Amino acid sequence: MSIEVVVPLGERSYPVVVASGGYAHLGRRLSALGLPRRLFLVTETNVGPLWASAVREVLTAAGFDIIVVTLPAGEVSKTTETWTRCVDALLDAGIDRRTPVVALGGGVLGDVAGFAAATVLRGVPFVQLPTTLLAMVDASVGGKTGVNHPSGKNLVGAFHQPVLVYAALGTLATLPAAERIAGLGEVVKTALIGDRDLLARIEEQAEALREGDVSALAPVIARCVEIKAAVVGRDERESGWRAVLNAGHTLGHAWEAASGFGVLRHGEAVALGLLAETRWAVRRGYCQDPELPRRLAELLHRLGLPTEPPTLPRDRLLGAMRVDKKARGDILLVPVAVRAGQAVLAELPVQDLIELLPEPR
Repeated sequence: MSIEVVVPLGERSYPVVVASGGYAHLGRRLSALGLPRRLFLVTETNVGPLWASAVREVLTAAGFDIIVVTLPAGEVSKTTETWTRCVDALLDAGIDRRTPVVALGGGVLGDVAGFAAATVLRGVPFVQLPTTLLAMVDASVGGKTGVNHPSGKNLVGAFHQPVLVYAALGTLATLPAAERIAGLGEVVKTALIGDRDLLARIEEQAEALREGDVSALAPVIARCVEIKAAVVGRDERESGWRAVLNAGHTLGHAWEAASGFGVLRHGEAVALGLLAETRWAVRRGYCQDPELPRRLAELLHRLGLPTEPPTLPRDRLLGAMRVDKKARGDILLVPVAVRAGQAVLAELPVQDLIELLPEPR
């Protein structure tokens, strides 16, 4: 069984397939795109041993000639050095402008491989095979690619839309529980800003979602993709409204950068950011539901996500927030929930960023 969502970008529209099993139908989907029969499968050291052989077998049976490129795993490898290594491998193997790059892995791998696909030969076709919950609901959809910089997260990159996203939920069975649970941070974010009914559904099925029940996850993932696809279709290059998808990220990215990339999982950081920013929105009068922070904290706890941030120097957090990509001059756009399922972009002067930080414990 599969659910298909289309990201509406005119001639560059593409399907996101949420498949309840594995990769049995991937060869047919790729063949239907009319891609060259030679392709690069870019994966990483954790996912490759688990799934690269299965993908290769399916695609070989469909008539594709596959070259595998394996990169180091983890957020600490989301660097210009890893991007260079990927580009070097593609060029050394003789890639041309029609040769697709297929990314098999989580959000980090997809971002790095996507950035390579966006830049090598000024752009080649790109396919996403996300293997983590976080990547399925967020990172693989929308065309954002890139790497981290010592100054902050995702500061070097490009927009490069895939031609297909194929999310095989069977891969979640091999994902460590902590990584799967962390992905629920992005699920909650999407519901909080875009669909009150989805948020209620997550509350009703919190334990099943935490345990990785595919029957509970599949429709939730598909709905998250629908919400993101609608936002991306309206504002592909984040010139305005798309910034709403960064709810929880202003502080979340700061905690990731200030604690050292890879120490705090991205979904965990987003969950913490959502809670802190919602509390700020209540204090500032943006959020019209004063009970929403309490409701959010309870849900995060039930899902196994953190509600208490790490203790870090405030000046380090403020420095990380000042390089936020949503900043426009001295004004930072902070996406916050007005009420469950509805969000706005709040304007915060950079000098007032300290207001976002939780009170020291």
